[in-house]
Amino acid sequence: MRSETGLYVGQDVRMDVVLSDRALNRATLARQLLLDRVDRPALDVVQHLVGMQGQDPELPYIGLWNRITAFRHDDLSRLLYAREVVRGTLFRGTQHVLTADDYEWVRPLLQPMLDTRQRGWFGRHVDGVDTSALAAAARSLLADRTLSRPELGRALAQQWPDREPEWLARSIQTLLPILHPPPDGLWGRRGATPFVLAEDYLGRPLEERPIQDLILRYLAAFGPASVRDMQAWSGMTRLRPAFEELRPRLCTFRNEAGAELFDLPDAPRPSADVPAPVRFLPGFDNVLYGHADRGRIVRADQPWQLLSHAAITVDGRVRGLWRIRTTAGTAVLTIRPFEPLTHEESAAVLDEGEAVLRFATPAADHHDIAVHHQL
Repeated sequence: MRSETGLYVGQDVRMDVVLSDRALNRATLARQLLLDRVDRPALDVVQHLVGMQGQDPELPYIGLWNRITAFRHDDLSRLLYAREVVRGTLFRGTQHVLTADDYEWVRPLLQPMLDTRQRGWFGRHVDGVDTSALAAAARSLLADRTLSRPELGRALAQQWPDREPEWLARSIQTLLPILHPPPDGLWGRRGATPFVLAEDYLGRPLEERPIQDLILRYLAAFGPASVRDMQAWSGMTRLRPAFEELRPRLCTFRNEAGAELFDLPDAPRPSADVPAPVRFLPGFDNVLYGHADRGRIVRADQPWQLLSHAAITVDGRVRGLWRIRTTAGTAVLTIRPFEPLTHEESAAVLDEGEAVLRFATPAADHHDIAVHHQL
């Protein structure tokens, strides 16, 4: 049996059902709250999405603006100050914002992956250093206080004077559960990154929970998805046995290439002909980095490196890039489509572009949009 239009919740699910790329696209957009903006608190949305990319301060703000009706900058900033949402090194070893409640159990699950990334990224800089001793020294230095990354690096270099302070401090972000409290991570904020021990900042210890809990949360936000998809999103490996344990609780499909996809039985899988509005996504958005196979949202001939830039989706697929520059009080949104858009598509892109420009640069005296049809 082949489904070209996807399934609705409650429809019979069997292994021979094939979901087209377009059906997977609509299912993923629905899970990612990108088909319609929702009237939900920002905390609930961050929790549903299992965190958001926070490599740069502005990224989660733009991501939430795309998903929440009437989202304001203060909606996230207040959560960061209230310690209900935190920022730290998480999935794939990159900076994410996550609810504090989720951080408590997700961060320990990621530790083996982060240990591997530490050896790969920083191994040559700390070669010969006992990482257990390095972590213990950092924990002692950070006990009940906050240090900036340069301050921590200099303090660690007193014990390892032959090492670069910056790389000693950067290693600590993977070796220990470190958070970066506000004003770090606030909209438009740049400066030295503060380091604090997560247990001290949250006032409670981290806890151990089974990996199956994270798999179920991932599928709710990114499914239908394969084992490889979750591994690509999280940075973890060897998750097949955990998926197999959950198999009796899950439903399965195939994509057009024949790969097995897992999903929650009652999760939304809207029809493939459901309209998908234009969205101006931030760089590294969840929907672009949630799967090993990005064919559901990105064409095969589009270089994946482009996805580190801010992407424009039209009819649910990446069709161009965008960037905002502000000079002398004038904010200019530059739009670069990959190929010509129809009149209706262009109008929708310009409308949404005006909206994101107003959100991102409310203090600008003038706003302008420039469209360039070549990258």
